Amino acid sequence: MKQKKILMIQPSLQPPGGGQSVCAWILQALKGSYDLSVLSWRHVDLAPVNHFFGTSLQAEDITFHAINPILRRTLDSLPTPSSLLKTALLLRHAQALQQRFDVLLTTNNEADFGRPGIQYIHYPWNKFPRPDVDLRWYHFGLAVRGYYQLCRMIGGFSEDRIRENATLVNSNWTAARVQETYGAIKTQTVYPPVAGDFFDPPWPERENGFLCIGRISPEKQIEKIISILRAVRAAGHDVHLHIIGTPDDDAYYARIAGLVREHASWIALEQNLPRPELVRRICSHRYGIHGMPGEHFGMSVAEMLTGGCIVFVPDGGGQTEIVGACAELRYLGPDDAVRKIHAVLSSADEQERLRACLAPRRELFSVERFTHRIREIVDEFAQKRQRAGC
Repeated sequence: MKQKKILMIQPSLQPPGGGQSVCAWILQALKGSYDLSVLSWRHVDLAPVNHFFGTSLQAEDITFHAINPILRRTLDSLPTPSSLLKTALLLRHAQALQQRFDVLLTTNNEADFGRPGIQYIHYPWNKFPRPDVDLRWYHFGLAVRGYYQLCRMIGGFSEDRIRENATLVNSNWTAARVQETYGAIKTQTVYPPVAGDFFDPPWPERENGFLCIGRISPEKQIEKIISILRAVRAAGHDVHLHIIGTPDDDAYYARIAGLVREHASWIALEQNLPRPELVRRICSHRYGIHGMPGEHFGMSVAEMLTGGCIVFVPDGGGQTEIVGACAELRYLGPDDAVRKIHAVLSSADEQERLRACLAPRRELFSVERFTHRIREIVDEFAQKRQRAGC
């Protein structure tokens, strides 16, 4: 039986990034069952993709399509990332290719494929006001709106066609943001997968320290985490901190590196750890902490939970769904974080209770659960289109 053809439209698969991770694992879930193609902004190098995300994709699994190299070089030379503009141009190209494929799919938020497809939304790009992270590149809100309007025109975006897509989201929190933006739109929450050979050593054998994992970027508020743990140490707890991530802002990275040097006796900064080493680091520590309020999901939070850490998160965003009903792990601000961390670190019984509360939640983020659900969704979508004669 001839395999159905899928086109994945994704600006980049290269790590790091939650969108890239989800894209890689969707391709992993579908390879062998579908004839896969990827349309991307630039050449895809699968070696770092597999190394960073834990997939096992091979060149023979996928046919790759790229944007016009002259157009690519022109936009890459601009002083801003122009991510949405690149997406609009990719989708315009995909609309021209759509008749060759049975299913069109993206993990780069909402999309207009020119016909119904499958979209995985991490945060709706069309929602205003935009998060502060966007304003690193645009000085005025009016300029942001003008840029977004230009991209809508180039991409030919239709909100009606966006609503017709099968819409997957990374958290229930994101689902609410999508519905605020598009009204009556049906969503399915499919939590991103956490890959790796995690193990669970006895609690006394783990280091009495914290991990902070993710992009080293201003919205992650790593300086706040350092301040919180400095206060926890002042309260009498001899804890240390590993900051593990990829620099994403030169000035901010320099700032964090300076703080690390200032507190070198208890803080270490590590870049781009290989995934097996990252997993070992997670499984050898007791605690994790995240600093970004309103995080759309929080892959590093799910990773630390899967590795058996007790993880503290801001009380907002999709990250609260990761720790679930454990209100003791959700903090409203630095003072609340210090108070709650102090209470947990001071009680072995509380630590054991929280570990028991978190352990069943690991299954929510398993690779097996994710890949099974993706196959179900894509199979159902392809069959529905076939029955409709599309």
